Amino acid sequence: MPTTLPKSYKSTWLSALTEAQTTLDSFLKDPTQLEKCERFSNLLIETFRGGGKLFTCGNGGSHCDAMHFAEEFTGRYRKDRKPLGALALGDASHVTCVSNDYGFDQIFSRQLEGLARKGDILVGLSTSGNSANVIKAFESAKQLGLKTVALLGKDGGKLAPMADLAIVVNATTSDRIQEMHIKLIHTVIETVERDIFPENY
Repeated sequence: MPTTLPKSYKSTWLSALTEAQTTLDSFLKDPTQLEKCERFSNLLIETFRGGGKLFTCGNGGSHCDAMHFAEEFTGRYRKDRKPLGALALGDASHVTCVSNDYGFDQIFSRQLEGLARKGDILVGLSTSGNSANVIKAFESAKQLGLKTVALLGKDGGKLAPMADLAIVVNATTSDRIQEMHIKLIHTVIETVERDIFPENY
């Protein structure tokens, strides 16, 4: 039987990795982005040092990133240390209950209203900046007196002006935006640890 040679995807790999590198390079060359990242670190450090908690939210891949963000604080990042209070909104039973009774747009806002207190911080992730349930969570956060940070993409959407701090990744596709979001998440965790747990570094 004739053997079919494997198809080469080298050009696709090269294109994808180069595009990711270009997105990162563009971010690094913008001094305002780095200033916002520093502010992100300071907001989170102030929250934890003041006894506040971190709440995160997002949809799809952004929800996975929101969960990843929270568990790095309640678990560990690089070395053992005391856990810090963090929770990704949207566990399965809550989502099905609230979306069934009130609508999907309220899955994050109702949970936030039940758990959050003034002095806490909400970090929302949305590649479009227009996720209705994240927008409602930010509206609730404002009423509760929470600090808010939005990790966004494209033009920032409706969420950008709503947040105390909006970091918008200059990319048009969700994959490139989310790749930058996870880098921002990991780096802000490191800055928090370096400040609160300097012995780990």
